[in-house]
Amino acid sequence: MLKSALVALLFTAASLGAAFAESTETHQGTAQSEIHAAAEAEVPHHHGEISDGHEQHEATHADEHVEEHEAHSITHLMMHLILQLAVIIVAAKIGGYIFQKFLKMPSVLGELASGMVIGPYALGKLIDIPTLGLLFPLNTVHDFAASPQLYGIATLASIILLFLAGLETDLAAFIRYSVVGSFVGLGGLVAAFVIGDLVAVMWPGNGIDSFMDPAALFLGVISVATSVGITARILAEKRKMASPEGVTILAGAVFDDVFGIITLAIVMGMAKVSAGEGVAWGPICMIALKAIGFFVVVTALGLIFSRKITALIKRFKSKDMIVAVCFGLALLLASLAEMAGLAMIIGAYIMGLALSRTDLAHEIEHHLEGVYNILVPIFFCVMGMMVDFIAMKPVLAFGAVYSILAVFSKVVGCGVPAFMMKFNLRGSLRIGLGMLPRGEVALIVAGIGLAGGVIGPEMFGVAIMMTVITTMLAPPLLVKSFEGGSGLRTEMAGGEEDIEVIELEFPSYDITEFLLNRFVRALQAEEFFVHHLHTEQPTYRVLKDDIAFTLVEEDNKLIINVPHANQHVARMILLEELLSLTDLLESTKQMKDVDKMGTDLMQGMFA
Repeated sequence: MLKSALVALLFTAASLGAAFAESTETHQGTAQSEIHAAAEAEVPHHHGEISDGHEQHEATHADEHVEEHEAHSITHLMMHLILQLAVIIVAAKIGGYIFQKFLKMPSVLGELASGMVIGPYALGKLIDIPTLGLLFPLNTVHDFAASPQLYGIATLASIILLFLAGLETDLAAFIRYSVVGSFVGLGGLVAAFVIGDLVAVMWPGNGIDSFMDPAALFLGVISVATSVGITARILAEKRKMASPEGVTILAGAVFDDVFGIITLAIVMGMAKVSAGEGVAWGPICMIALKAIGFFVVVTALGLIFSRKITALIKRFKSKDMIVAVCFGLALLLASLAEMAGLAMIIGAYIMGLALSRTDLAHEIEHHLEGVYNILVPIFFCVMGMMVDFIAMKPVLAFGAVYSILAVFSKVVGCGVPAFMMKFNLRGSLRIGLGMLPRGEVALIVAGIGLAGGVIGPEMFGVAIMMTVITTMLAPPLLVKSFEGGSGLRTEMAGGEEDIEVIELEFPSYDITEFLLNRFVRALQAEEFFVHHLHTEQPTYRVLKDDIAFTLVEEDNKLIINVPHANQHVARMILLEELLSLTDLLESTKQMKDVDKMGTDLMQGMFA
């Protein structure tokens, strides 16, 4: 109860700031108009008193003044941007830390809340800095909450986010492992999209009167994506990652993302068709074919030629160069997707998906981890800054209904296919709740819709509201749902008992991390797909053909959750690495005495 109260306090703090800012806005606008009027009154008007030579001198002086002013403006803009980024990074990281450490909730919620508090609709409108002006002014030219420079950095962050999401995806392995995952993902996609679209159409006063209205379509797409990172953390903590429900949730979430990206591509194209006078089915069909064609063709080409491309890149023989070139290719494909009428994140996701099958995937993730940790919180904070609390007031009831139906759509849409396959009611509920939290992709889609003018600030706020509610509800409900027996039907029961937990405890964290890295490299050498999930604890998903297990680092322990039928594979590779570690320790004994080495180093310092 205390956690809920704290969360509510943090999210309403921004609305209080917005209300106070609204009361001062009129006074500021009046004062600015008076200053402009006074300035215009002081301008002298002379007619016919200036010679031609004087006019030329004045013109030259004016040109010099314009150039000087433009240079000053660029410096001024960059200085303002750097200050904004400083405030955003600090606020986002502190907000994320508070939510994760004290409220036991995903850090993304804290980053969103930080953006709401410091944004131009709340405190950002009140903080006036000498010579710079307002810290986060509203962009009056585009009626947007962020400047083009700041939104550009947020866009780059979204590209990195989807690029890494693609790197962590191996669609073929998930298809080979479990057919039920594809049905669960597709069921959740259809139910969430249709319900999200219909509630927008049927709600009175929205100004949306057609199922094919771009705003309704966007609200359908926003409710589709699942945040697998949040669910994966809960499954890892409950040690249910390798359970039938855990595997199905992870597989279904991947299909959700893939089908959601394709749906976004189609809707993006449809939004660019002139709406208002009926439905132009011909152009819409062409757009759908183009979107699906682009995704399928480019993904197929990427998967076919990815190994040849990486072999060519490896000739640079520099890890930094390899990672930089791969990321450059992701940016290139992102821009090509935008030129094709799709969203940039689609191109970035495709490039990540293509590289996920190569041995460079883990190296790219490792090198971009630092950039990810800095830029991605900026993206979520900027998304929070775009929430206009004043504009949201008329649609709060709609947002509540939309959020409740978003919960219902995932639980039913994913639970029904699971029940039809091999799960009982308990297992189906677990899968539905595991697919419940929305997150990164939903916010990116909402930001694209707002930037493109497809949805307004009030609908963007509704999307944020739905994301926050589903993300807050999922962890406690999912944890509660795993209390009880097996989630499989009686005739298929025993799957839970088939999961074997292998625990290895080491003297220190450093030794545990060292062995974990060696184990991951050994698995990759055996052509396993090893995916690092973005969870609080280092968690890896290991896949090859019909073999699937999870690897978790917990303090000084290495925990492997593996089906009993495949436990010999994990044990054999672990045993080989332990023997290698023993050989390594034996070889260190043949080295010069460590104390003698230390003495030699000390003597060299004073030589």
